Amino acid sequence: MTTPRTEHLVLPGVLTAGQAAATVAALRSIQRADGAIPWFRGHHLDPWDHVEAAMALDAAGEHEAAERAYRWLAAHQNDDGSWYAAYADGDAREVTDRSRESNFVAYVAVGVWHHYLSTGDDPFLDRMWPVVQAAVAWVLRLQQPGGQIGWRREDDGTATTDALLTGSSSIHHALRCALAIAEQREEPQPDWELAAGMLRHAIRRHPERFLDKGRYSMDWYYPVLGGALTGAEATARIAEGWERFVVPGLGVRCVVPNPWVTGGESAELALTLWVTGESDRALEVLRSIQHLREPESGLYWTGYVFEDDAVWPRELTTWTAGALVLAVAAIGGDEATCAVFGGERLPLGLDSGCCC
Repeated sequence: MTTPRTEHLVLPGVLTAGQAAATVAALRSIQRADGAIPWFRGHHLDPWDHVEAAMALDAAGEHEAAERAYRWLAAHQNDDGSWYAAYADGDAREVTDRSRESNFVAYVAVGVWHHYLSTGDDPFLDRMWPVVQAAVAWVLRLQQPGGQIGWRREDDGTATTDALLTGSSSIHHALRCALAIAEQREEPQPDWELAAGMLRHAIRRHPERFLDKGRYSMDWYYPVLGGALTGAEATARIAEGWERFVVPGLGVRCVVPNPWVTGGESAELALTLWVTGESDRALEVLRSIQHLREPESGLYWTGYVFEDDAVWPRELTTWTAGALVLAVAAIGGDEATCAVFGGERLPLGLDSGCCC
């Protein structure tokens, strides 16, 4: 039996030990017995946010609960390697969106690598390796000649070749994690390396290959969080968008110019700032969203419309809490979280080097 550990989740102005324990307990209470983690009970599960919440459980030492989440993915993976975009309350028999989104499918590699680094469980990695292989193969069938990844397939199999910068940046991170798993198993995947290099090149050098979603804060920071932009490039990108997206004392806008800050995007930006070595600013952002914490449950509201002084939507989502826990875990030095998001245990130099 695993023991929850929250000492590294204590962060002044963000989480006390009691608050951290309450948040982790809330995530556990929402998880179904079969391992599924919906947004909240009665809402849907999507595979990306399911993995995000599972990683938060691992960061808190809840390894058995996290493993149940990955067993759910293994049990319900489609024959082609994908998962559907949404399942009602995490019930695999109740699919509410039968399209399949590439970044949703890819993210299993991030979670599996995080769980392995959290536990050192080799049999788990053996069991999940075929799941990761099938998921990556499905995703890469959507890669376009320019390196970008088409963002979804419809239920009838029709591919949407348009690419999203946020989604492709998340897939870049997932491919690096998949390659780390392959290296750990001594099963090289040169095709994955080439695909990751082409994708990184597209993200760094060809913004025109992606749909224009520049109003969304995720398109601002995700190329950095996903590891495609590093060093001076990363620092410059964060500086360029700071005043557009950050509302001092409240958090990060989801979309400009809307007067709406969201907990998930704010926590992800904090994690991005930690990645770039700006832990002080990361802490400042996390402190700024404590107005979103619901004290009784220990969860966090999705967002806040500051012009109306209104919580909206009135949803306490597992993925918002999960993102915050992961950001706090990175700042607190959790080894697995630092390795997965900081890149210490991920392959370097994945760039095609092409000049096209």
